[in-house]
Amino acid sequence: MLNQDLLQRRQQSVSRGVGTAMGIFVDRAKNAEVWDVEGRRFIDFASGIAVLNVGHCHPRVVAAAEQQMRRCTHSAFQVAGYEAYIALTERLNRLAPIDGQAKTILFSTGAEAVENAVKIARAATRRHAVIAFSGGFHGRSFMAMSLTGKTAPYKRGFGPLPGGVYHIPFPAEHKGVSVADSLEAIEGIFKADVAAEDVAAIIVEPVQGEGGFLPAPVELLQALRRLADDHGIVLIADEVQTGFARTGRLFGIEHTEVKPDLITVAKSLGGGFPLSGVVGRADLMDAVDPGGLGGTYAGSPVACAAALAVLDVIEEEGLCERANTLGSLVKARLLDMAGRQDLRPIAHVRGPGSMIAFDLVTQRHEGRPDPVAAREVLLSAHAAGLILLGCGSLGESVRLLYPLTIAEDVLAEGLNLLEGALRLPRH
Repeated sequence: MLNQDLLQRRQQSVSRGVGTAMGIFVDRAKNAEVWDVEGRRFIDFASGIAVLNVGHCHPRVVAAAEQQMRRCTHSAFQVAGYEAYIALTERLNRLAPIDGQAKTILFSTGAEAVENAVKIARAATRRHAVIAFSGGFHGRSFMAMSLTGKTAPYKRGFGPLPGGVYHIPFPAEHKGVSVADSLEAIEGIFKADVAAEDVAAIIVEPVQGEGGFLPAPVELLQALRRLADDHGIVLIADEVQTGFARTGRLFGIEHTEVKPDLITVAKSLGGGFPLSGVVGRADLMDAVDPGGLGGTYAGSPVACAAALAVLDVIEEEGLCERANTLGSLVKARLLDMAGRQDLRPIAHVRGPGSMIAFDLVTQRHEGRPDPVAAREVLLSAHAAGLILLGCGSLGESVRLLYPLTIAEDVLAEGLNLLEGALRLPRH
């Protein structure tokens, strides 16, 4: 079977509303390597958009899922429960940086977790408004889309969106936005748009994902915690992409001393199986009456079993430490590339642990963002056998999301392919 044959079938049968970065179709995968239906090998620096921190088909995860599948694949937790759901929530409650007793509810997708975190915050506070950040990404469902701070392609053509959402600029030094600017914008919203006592929640990514892998400054998160405490607002940390060792800590916000009230989790929690959740202060989590939260597939027993294995792998294989070790190697290599005259100009190498990105710019040192060059680099990488994704408000950034279990020789091979993709074209 050929990729082109499947591409033609896709065009006839699949909605054009779902985009695909590469024109290949996967046949099999193992750890950080993927083979398409034509037998071509690729090195995976995308991890299914940060889903595979423990790699493709980790034996522990596969074994746990297989064992659960032989016992029970589905019952719907709100019809009849199962131990895997309880065991996973108990473990997340112990691990999450929540002040006091924590409780958890499970869902299927990151957007679903975000939607329900907002529902919980509104039920607990009896308020309606939510403050989010420009450049943030929280999902494609309607409330999550409203929270997302990027119009194209996520919001265009879908309005009107749910109201009560107010965006403020996200601080980034190289973009000329300071923490003071962000905090001043919040005070401006309180004065001009919605009273603080009507705000249910502030939602923030510890590291912005689609916005460009921009780490939230510690001062910002500390200030948000104070604001939330002063005004009775629920602080939500969206850890859908940052969670489960990606940043060098189990949760990205653990790089600070800030403890959020609610945490949304998904992606790498399930190790490739659809699973998400909200972890939070017990008093908030219990604010919703029975039946107000849930979902037919929410907290699938197979996904829960896989997630328990994922947490075992992260702990036993030391993946938080490994994220930092690999990240240091990668950032050193990228900084070396940034000084090379034979490569395209890149700048702003950034990110904690192994949540790393850099920008393509028009010229070295003081160049403007260059999304066209970024797109060309991605296409060149794909053609060379490297699965790579972009991000950033303009599409100027390249993000690296290799599995944390990647072998170092495979990582080095992938970085060599990236260097080749960055090589200046000969005229």
